[in-house]
Amino acid sequence: MSYMSETDFGGKVALITGATSGVGFETAVQLAKRGATVVVNGRSAERGKDALDRLSEHSDHVRFEAGDCGDYDSIAAVVGRVVRDLEAIDIVISAGAQGEFSPTPFEGMTGDQIERAFSSRFFPRIYPVHAALPGLRVRGGSAVMLTTDAARTATSGESVMGAAGAGVILMTKTIAKELASSNIRVNTVGMTITSGTPSWDRIFGSESFQQKLFDKALRRFPAGRPPAVEEVVNAVTFLASDAASQITGQTLSVNGGLSFGGW
Repeated sequence: MSYMSETDFGGKVALITGATSGVGFETAVQLAKRGATVVVNGRSAERGKDALDRLSEHSDHVRFEAGDCGDYDSIAAVVGRVVRDLEAIDIVISAGAQGEFSPTPFEGMTGDQIERAFSSRFFPRIYPVHAALPGLRVRGGSAVMLTTDAARTATSGESVMGAAGAGVILMTKTIAKELASSNIRVNTVGMTITSGTPSWDRIFGSESFQQKLFDKALRRFPAGRPPAVEEVVNAVTFLASDAASQITGQTLSVNGGLSFGGW
């Protein structure tokens, strides 16, 4: 079987959270082009409609389900509707939430900022996977979560973000081990600053601590440049596909070699 046939998603049902923009949306485009029935999830019905309008250029098998992946009951209701209507879920891409928290030295954070920075980067990534397990068990499947590469390398200003990401990475290993016998794979893609995303525009659109932090990081990329959004999407799509059928419990960093010293 060729690599291209193994990355064909015909007959697959994919639920993608955080899919109205950024990596989530671009992943939805790729899966739709390759034949998947794609369920786009996000909180805003207006942004969901816009995403569907753009996705419809590539496929007729797309739909939007409004829901908050940071609220377990909300995302569980989304999953319930998908399984009811489409009978199963084959792929979950957990790319939602995060919020617009700027990198901040730990000492400068308030208790509320610590709690929100952790919660928005941890629970919205694992809730969709947990809620989708009954749907994934029907035919077996694949879950891919996104997290930050600050989870693998100590990064000034990102202590809490990194801690949340480290939690996602450990969850990936543990639940992959628990679910392997059910033919369910779980992997994570670690991201750094990525061009072509809303975060990129936000970071470099103002003079701030975070811009200075990331300006320094840009000069440190061994590859000479940061990754582009499509390069992250390529990794997500690969891990979701049958071409990665023997890969589970892993975290793949797409960072141009920035975190060689990480774990």
